Amino acid sequence: MGSVVRSERVGLFQNIRVYWLAFIAYWGILLFGYDTWGFSGGVVGNLYFEETFGIANSTGTINTKKSDDVSSNVVSVLQAGAFFGALVSAPVSGTFGRKWPLFIYTLIFAIGAILTIVPSGSNPERGLGEIYAGRVISGFGIGAITAVSPAFVSECSPKEVRGRITGLFQVMVASGIMISYFINLGVGLHVKNNPKIWRIPFGLQLVPAGMMALGLLTIKADIPCSLSIESPRYLASIGRNEEAIDNLAYLRRSPADSESVALEMAEIQAAIQEERLARVSLGWREAFFGKGNAIRFLIAFMIFLLQQWSGQNSVTYYAPQIFASIGYTGTKNSLLASGILGAEFSSFRILDMLLTYLSLGVVKVVTVSTFVAFGVERFGRKRFLFISSMGMGILFFIIGALLKTHPPPAASANDAPSSPSRASQAMAAMLYLEGVCYVIGWGPLPWIYVSEIFPTRTRHYGLALASASQWLWNFVISKQTPIMKTELGYKLFLMFASVNIGALAVFSLLIPETKGKSLEEMDM
Repeated sequence: MGSVVRSERVGLFQNIRVYWLAFIAYWGILLFGYDTWGFSGGVVGNLYFEETFGIANSTGTINTKKSDDVSSNVVSVLQAGAFFGALVSAPVSGTFGRKWPLFIYTLIFAIGAILTIVPSGSNPERGLGEIYAGRVISGFGIGAITAVSPAFVSECSPKEVRGRITGLFQVMVASGIMISYFINLGVGLHVKNNPKIWRIPFGLQLVPAGMMALGLLTIKADIPCSLSIESPRYLASIGRNEEAIDNLAYLRRSPADSESVALEMAEIQAAIQEERLARVSLGWREAFFGKGNAIRFLIAFMIFLLQQWSGQNSVTYYAPQIFASIGYTGTKNSLLASGILGAEFSSFRILDMLLTYLSLGVVKVVTVSTFVAFGVERFGRKRFLFISSMGMGILFFIIGALLKTHPPPAASANDAPSSPSRASQAMAAMLYLEGVCYVIGWGPLPWIYVSEIFPTRTRHYGLALASASQWLWNFVISKQTPIMKTELGYKLFLMFASVNIGALAVFSLLIPETKGKSLEEMDM
């Protein structure tokens, strides 16, 4: 009886070390969600921040154009840094592995985060410069982390649960976004006319960064030839086969001489040997244009281009403005201060609007966690990419049509906030459902997909290009959304609907399925 219980326990926790590795490596991904989406509406849109850093005019009114510029700059300079961080990560991780570069990137991010805490109101221009510099440095770290973490986790995961484990990426992104909303809520309600308005949200970045840095030091193996866990596939690719076997056995919680470890190691070595015979010397030209590689890199680039143009990030980045455009308006500060931290709000209106965004964040976390736990390995990648894109497209069409036929009434900036109309409530519901469609497909699956399609020798290049593409188009979207919202109005939603159905859905049907295949079976 005891042996049966012990066997079941081993089966239940067989991959517990891989889950722990993913949990640690993905703290940086929580930073991705928190740092990218958490400040566009909260910190920069705060009235005290705007007055302190010269965004308000001498008359005391807000310079709307300058406010929008600073808000988009704080978001976009991080993404610019992330773009270069993702590109640089490829040769670094190819030479030094996955774990220790991740540790260094986390420290780089922390340096940038500290710079954003320093500014005060004594010198507004210098203060904004320090925030911009800190965001660029932090962005470099985040960009590199988003490129290396999926590769590290994917290469350490068994194929039976690889999609589920890799899918924790989007769970951590959604969690970071949700946490940022709660931080904005707390600061908006309890901090008034104080530099803590930006120092608390910026400073809290150091918590997940510290968790990741310290956690990486805990990923150690009780094996004689290695001080810490590294990707078995990376170790095998540089000829350190003994360490690769020991690391693989540790991650699988199996003896190094077990049949399962031997078979998986043989599969890894066979794939690496085949790659070496086909590509005696791998340079940039061969990496990107060698046999079978061009289509992989094209998919990696396009899948993130399409993800960013699905419309979800525009809704997330500028949720207050988007909700205001469909009828959830309050006083003039609800339009100027990113909707959530205006000092002239009544406490009821603050709670009303913030709880709307908070509930949206909670819905996303619960939905993506359920999907990653139960859906991603059962139903595959292509099916949910298609369902996700069609769902988002249909819902955006409904929103655009309702906004065209039932526009919210124009109100004076000083009018008391009125209850949203039935049409506005319907459009808000459609935005919630659209967010659900996103997190069951085009949210988590692109990261899972690109981590699966590249062979070991070019995986670091592939993940770097994919991450760089994500940051590049993220940058474009964050800069252009305010302009498109103003210029297009309801047509913005129709545009996103057309992109989802005409591009994302078609792309989903054209790419191959990767569910249940080992990383070494992709060529076949």
